[in-house]
Amino acid sequence: MRARRSLGEGADPVQIWRSLDEVPRDLGRTVVTVGNFDGVHLGHQHVVSRAREVAAGLGVPVVAVTFDPHPMAVLRPEHAPQTLTDLSTRAALLADAGVDALLVVPFDRDVAAWPPERFVTEILVGGLHARAVVVGANFRFGVKASGDVATLAALGRTHDFTAEGIALDGGPQVWSSTYVRNCLGAGDVEGAAEALGHPFTVRGEVVKGDQRGRELGYPTANVPTSGMLAAPADGVYAGWLRRLDEPDVLLPAAISVGTNPTFEGERERRVESYVLDRDDLELYGVGVEVSFVARIRGMLRFDSVEELVATMAQDVARTREVLGA
Repeated sequence: MRARRSLGEGADPVQIWRSLDEVPRDLGRTVVTVGNFDGVHLGHQHVVSRAREVAAGLGVPVVAVTFDPHPMAVLRPEHAPQTLTDLSTRAALLADAGVDALLVVPFDRDVAAWPPERFVTEILVGGLHARAVVVGANFRFGVKASGDVATLAALGRTHDFTAEGIALDGGPQVWSSTYVRNCLGAGDVEGAAEALGHPFTVRGEVVKGDQRGRELGYPTANVPTSGMLAAPADGVYAGWLRRLDEPDVLLPAAISVGTNPTFEGERERRVESYVLDRDDLELYGVGVEVSFVARIRGMLRFDSVEELVATMAQDVARTREVLGA
């Protein structure tokens, strides 16, 4: 991994400021990029890459500005999308893309009512001392999305920063969080990975389940799915599992997403990962990341446990073939 400019001694790969009050008072000029960055897909990475180029020429760090919760969750909660990443995962992906620090703006109806000028003066100028701002070409900001890149550039001429809108060369349909969510809803984790530039992942702490998989010879690490976070459509997938405290160790896994319709009474949707050929793993209470590579099949209801076990054996064989494991 390339070295990044540090904003302070002993800094993490990316610093997270959860309000303007946490931004260091001695922060110098910066290059700023603004967005929801949900999933940090290839379009986001393209914008951050350009911000990184501008920052390198100026000798300043890159600061990303994002919002929590998602603005739609505040303005039109009934239409709020499931997010692709939680905040910590988003921060890690932005760090990998080249961001030095992340400012998280707590989003509420008060912030939603800010005119573009206030967003610029309070966030970009007063808080982050922007020397340049790099955003997607379709960037909108301020009350009722009244500001665009042209607005930003005009305000920049007043406040001593440049503004640049980056066209998404891969096309806005492919390089968009909505496209990724649509892929996941169809079980197309390969399409999602193509748009993200990396496999789609789910993170969480392993919880103790009913241990039915262990009884059947396929012990699984169970991660509950949050209703606010996206997950692939119900089915069985080939992928990888890794402990977050051992990030360099990838374990091949057959992954089941959903409830288990074969057994009555199971309604909780889970991501259950069977690590191939391992029945010795003790992962309860451990944070893990599950990465999805390819879909093996949809979710099925079986008439007998024997039929289920036979199909699970086929799932494992197919997973081994897909992963070359």
